[in-house]
Amino acid sequence: INAEYGMSDSTKDGPAEDEMKYFSDPAATEKYQIAPASSAAEQNSETLGHRIALCNEVKKLLSAGYEIHPSRVNEEVEWFFWKLGLDGYYFQRTSADTIATHVLSLYAAKIVAHTNKNPLQLNLASEQEGKAIFVSHSSTHLLEETAINLHYKIEQDFLDEGYRTEDGAKKRRYRLQCYRTEGTVSPVSPVHLRFFFLGTPTYVNPNPPKGCTDLNEVASQEFLAGINYHPHTKQLYQEMLIEVEKQELGACFRFQEVTKRGDLRLAIAYKHGSTHSFFSGIMILYDYYDLYCTIKFVEQFSNDVVIHSIYLAPKKDGNLAQRARANKGQKENDLSRLLQDASLVYVLPRTSLTPLFVKQILSVQEVQYAYCGWKFVYQFIGGFTSEYAAFTKALSKDSAKLNILIRLRNRLRKETFTEVRVKDAIFEYPAIIRALYDDFSRYHLPISSGSSEKPYDSLHGGELLDLIFNTVDSDLDLLIFSTFLMFNRHILKTNFYKTEKVALSFRLDPSFLTGPNYEHVPYAVFMIVGSEFRGYHIRFRDIARGGVRIIKSASAELFLQNASSLFDENYNLALTQQKKNKDIPEGGSKGTILLSVDHQDKPSLAFKKYVDALLDLLLPNSNIVDHLKKEEIIFLGPDEGTAEFMNWASEHARVRGYKFWRSFATGKSQSKGGIPHDLYGMTTRSIRQYVLGIMEKKNLSEDRVTKVQTGGPDGDLGSNEIKISRDITKAIVDGSGVLFDPMGLNRKELQRLAEQRIMVRSFDKSKLSSKGFFVDVQERDIKLPNGLRVESGLVFRNEFHLNPLFSADIFVPCGGRPEAVHNGNVAQLFDENTKKPHFQYIVEGANLFFTQGARSFLEKEGVVIFKDSSANKGGVTSSSLEVFAGLALSDEEFDELMCLHGDNVPSFYQSYVVEVQRVIETNARMEFNCIWNENEKTGMNRSLISDLLSERIQVLKDQIITMSNDKENDILWKDEGLKARVLEKAIPQILLDRLGLEVIIRRVPEAYLKAVFASYLSSRYIYHFGLKPPEFSFFVFVKKLIGC
Repeated sequence: INAEYGMSDSTKDGPAEDEMKYFSDPAATEKYQIAPASSAAEQNSETLGHRIALCNEVKKLLSAGYEIHPSRVNEEVEWFFWKLGLDGYYFQRTSADTIATHVLSLYAAKIVAHTNKNPLQLNLASEQEGKAIFVSHSSTHLLEETAINLHYKIEQDFLDEGYRTEDGAKKRRYRLQCYRTEGTVSPVSPVHLRFFFLGTPTYVNPNPPKGCTDLNEVASQEFLAGINYHPHTKQLYQEMLIEVEKQELGACFRFQEVTKRGDLRLAIAYKHGSTHSFFSGIMILYDYYDLYCTIKFVEQFSNDVVIHSIYLAPKKDGNLAQRARANKGQKENDLSRLLQDASLVYVLPRTSLTPLFVKQILSVQEVQYAYCGWKFVYQFIGGFTSEYAAFTKALSKDSAKLNILIRLRNRLRKETFTEVRVKDAIFEYPAIIRALYDDFSRYHLPISSGSSEKPYDSLHGGELLDLIFNTVDSDLDLLIFSTFLMFNRHILKTNFYKTEKVALSFRLDPSFLTGPNYEHVPYAVFMIVGSEFRGYHIRFRDIARGGVRIIKSASAELFLQNASSLFDENYNLALTQQKKNKDIPEGGSKGTILLSVDHQDKPSLAFKKYVDALLDLLLPNSNIVDHLKKEEIIFLGPDEGTAEFMNWASEHARVRGYKFWRSFATGKSQSKGGIPHDLYGMTTRSIRQYVLGIMEKKNLSEDRVTKVQTGGPDGDLGSNEIKISRDITKAIVDGSGVLFDPMGLNRKELQRLAEQRIMVRSFDKSKLSSKGFFVDVQERDIKLPNGLRVESGLVFRNEFHLNPLFSADIFVPCGGRPEAVHNGNVAQLFDENTKKPHFQYIVEGANLFFTQGARSFLEKEGVVIFKDSSANKGGVTSSSLEVFAGLALSDEEFDELMCLHGDNVPSFYQSYVVEVQRVIETNARMEFNCIWNENEKTGMNRSLISDLLSERIQVLKDQIITMSNDKENDILWKDEGLKARVLEKAIPQILLDRLGLEVIIRRVPEAYLKAVFASYLSSRYIYHFGLKPPEFSFFVFVKKLIGC
């Protein structure tokens, strides 16, 4: 036995002579972060003495029982203490009772393995308040499922970085120290053990000031006790803390060769909560690279920074051939590739395709590419068949039937091409994915600064089509992988190969969007994929602006519905914005962010990653191959769920170095130079002009007009509609429920709710008449005053806009989901007996509340309706002028004139807001009069006139811009007199008085000024002359402008 266990004297307790090296090796103290005593002798004597005493105590405990035969106790304990190669930290922090249990468990596992002739399996766990220990066997051959599951458990229960957030609760975060034994469990066994030690940190300062990066203040006492003796490691941690705080988003990566031990140290730092499942994801990655971990630490800091420090060694029998494919011929020891892959793991640490990486079927690059391609394919597959095109052409003159066909096509497409079906194809044909990824990398992997192996070619890939055709067994799979190739063919830029990233972004050439669903091809499409979301940004012109909205899903079923319609909803919102932006410089754009099912509580993080990934493609970077070769300008604005993030977006753009940062995001707070739409009622001012216009044309007195509205006093439009109107409001529907009174809701009480921005749930019910009621969405089985019963308050709320009780002279939707009224339910807006409409006049405040088919039906029956793209454009006008101020003013001027400091409102700001309001009301009234007059002359539906006005103005605007870029044929922009005259009329007078036209022209990008020039000319001309202006009228119009 002594010979087997390597002991020269079985009666000798304590370490063999060679084991003494551990206690005197300086490298060991740095490796294990053990703080030395005042001298090496004191350190060694104290540690050695403690371990010997602990060893003897464990022997006594095991000898007192009968689980191990007395003849084996000494040998098993001696091996455990002196030959297994356990880290000293274990013996310092673990009690004799626990060690005895671990010795016994290891002994039992060896007996079971020997008896069953199976490999040794050992998995121990000890969880107590504030600390935990896990012990598992460790293999360098194969990454076992037990190891992955243990990492999943640790990141979920102890690091608060699991895939799912439970109940939104913030968990206590633990420090982690993990050690792999240097020795094996016995001389005849190759099995090593891995120990995980977890404990709650005791911070020096649990609540450091914002932005604090002083390691001595934000670290734990436990960490500092060891790290203070290792200045190089301490300096590394300090540098990473500063870098993470500076960049705010993303991870900081460092690779170091630890020469004293021959290990490689991979250090990763990031803000807690900025990713999930990273602890398991990085483990799977280094296993793929045929590396194993000897030691790893996860340190938590009180400023929310997390730092992983992982010591890596090569597997002795490592086979590197599988990753040669992904490395594109680079040397196997090229660590930059591993760092790049680590950044991909940080971005998408765990997805449904991760098993392909775990089993080393695909590389991490191939898996992440496949994941993004999967989302593209699901969105666009099967949408452009020739049969469908033929049907839509045949129904082109019947908008109602065409809309039914489109809705049916969308439903059938998603039922056939589910996300699961696309995923199944990826798992079945990984070789095709490898070929598609190779094709992708040839066009986007930088082989030198900013250049790739292949130039952009949207028609490439004939050999790939042959491979797909000859490999797959079904038409569905053929279509799936053909759509993957379509994805490859239309990528102009991507941040895929940029190391510092937080989400993956792709600038797409939108030319693949054809057919009746996409009659208007956008100017640009961005697709962004993050670990918590997927999203798009679509703009219809080079200079464009629009909001970004967060889309949440209350259930998995609703998420599937939202996912299937995500791009189409984004497209329609952007197109509506394009039509709405008819009389401002910017074209229409929109962004959408769909939160994943398990990350509904992370809208802020998703938005920040979305914006940062967009900025990656707007800023020059040598790791991004730019096939577009053109500077792009993007302006974002608030929408559902994002209003509170606009300050951050603007500031982050400044930090990233985006030169148009002041105008990058509108809807900022006043302290950042923003003009809040809700505070000044900007959107409502436009809607109001249409309501007033109707009453003037129909000789209606407002105090006698009845009204119903969706969208309550807690929202922008709902609250301002209440505050600005004097009508008899009968019903309001909002997120809390339905408030109704046929005698008219008490206006003072409504005003109170609107001032406080609270839902109608808070309405004083004593102020309702005997026929009035409030039904809460949370209520069930309610009896209304008229005797009717309501089974579900939620269903009642969702359908009340179709209820006969919801009737009045005028309906102003100020909130609600898109397509709330469509071809299938629009008939319910009419009385069953009299066939009269529930409301005679409709002014759409909310976007897309009605489908075009529903509008046509209503107008055919005599209802006067003004659609969203005309009525609610006040907000976009305000935002446009906010953008212009940011472009025209210098940083210092912007801070002085447009930013509120404390309660002081600059006089310039006040005057500028008044000018903005004037422009909104002027534009709205001009368009209202034009639509009304065209309807009077032609009898054409007002909703169609609205679309035609947008189309005519946009066409003329595009023609003017195109002409201005053609130096030989330009006769407008190069006319300095005309240019000056138009710009002086279009630019707010207070800016002209402050800066002068010459300064503005010098500062504002020429492309933007051309858009200002073109939008003013085209909108004023069409509003004045209508849809069919006389010949030469434009010439006359221009001559009048310049005073000829």
